[in-house]
Amino acid sequence: MKTIIVPPEGAGKRLDAWLGAQETDLSRSRIQDLIRSGHILLNGRSAKPSQKLSPGLEIRIDPPAPVDTRLLPEAIPLDILYEDADLVVLNKPAGLVVHPAAGHASGTLVNALLAHCPDLTGIGGEKRPGIVHRLDRDTTGVMVAAKNELALRGLMNQFRHRQVAKEYLALVWGHVSPPAGRTETLIGRSSRDRKKMSATPSSGRPAITVYRTVETFAAVSLVSVAIETGRTHQIRVHMAFLGHPVVGDAQYGRPRRDALPVPVPDRQMLHARRLGLKHPRTGETLNFEAPLPVDMRDLLAALRKA
Repeated sequence: MKTIIVPPEGAGKRLDAWLGAQETDLSRSRIQDLIRSGHILLNGRSAKPSQKLSPGLEIRIDPPAPVDTRLLPEAIPLDILYEDADLVVLNKPAGLVVHPAAGHASGTLVNALLAHCPDLTGIGGEKRPGIVHRLDRDTTGVMVAAKNELALRGLMNQFRHRQVAKEYLALVWGHVSPPAGRTETLIGRSSRDRKKMSATPSSGRPAITVYRTVETFAAVSLVSVAIETGRTHQIRVHMAFLGHPVVGDAQYGRPRRDALPVPVPDRQMLHARRLGLKHPRTGETLNFEAPLPVDMRDLLAALRKA
C-alpha cells in the first residue's frame, strides 16, 4: 500500500491524470480500473477517475496482487541475451510462435517466458509478460519483452515513435537494383488471399523499408534491412514487391530448388540481427546483437564456397 498527499500543484487536476503522471509503474487505464474497483481511495473513500483534486487530500493506493494468467508456463529453452527486473531480451529461434492464438494455444514464447520469469509483476493486473513487438514464427533473432507496466509503456512508446533501431539480414533471390534503396508503400491484406499481406492493397497502413546489399552470389544476395515501421510480414512483402523475395519464403516467393548449391531451406532466411533502444527505466542506451542461426550460416558458407 502507498499513500500520497496531494501537493498544491495538484489542485484542480483530475485524479486519474495527475496520479498517472506520478505513478510511472501504472498506466492511466490501469489507474482508472483501480479507482473504479476501490483499490485507490481518496481520503479513505471511493472516488471517480475524473474527480478534481485539492491540496492536502490523501490518495491511498492498494492494488491487488496480479492474478495468474490462464496461459500455462512451459519450460521451453530460451537463448537469453540480456535480462533485468524490467525486461528480457532473447534470440528467438525459428519455429517459435510469439503469442498464443488459434492453432497455437501452447508452445509459444509467452508460455516460455511465464516459466522463465518468476519476477513478473503484472500487466493490466495479470501476471504475464508484455509483448512489445513480434517476429514471424520462422524469423529468427533479437526480441525484447517487458516484465512490468512501466517497461511495457516505455518500450511501446519507443516503437510507436520510431525510436528503436532494428536491423535485419536477409538472403533474397536475385541481385537487387539499385543495390541500396528505400521502399515506401501501404501494406494491407491481400484481396486475393486473406492470409497474405500485400504492398498494393486498396487500403492499408504506411510501411517504410530501407535496404542495402551486403554481398552478392550467383542467384541470391545478402541484404541488410532496416524498417522504420513494423507492419505484418513487412520485409517479406517489400522484398517480394521489389521482385526479390526472401529465400525459403514459400508464402511470398517460389522454391527455385535448383538455384542453390544446397537444398532450399524450409523457412524464410530472415534474421533480426540488431536491436537498439533506451532502457525504459534508466534511459540508458542498449544495443543487442544476435548471431546468425545455423541454417542461415551454413547456407552462406555454401554460397561463398560455390
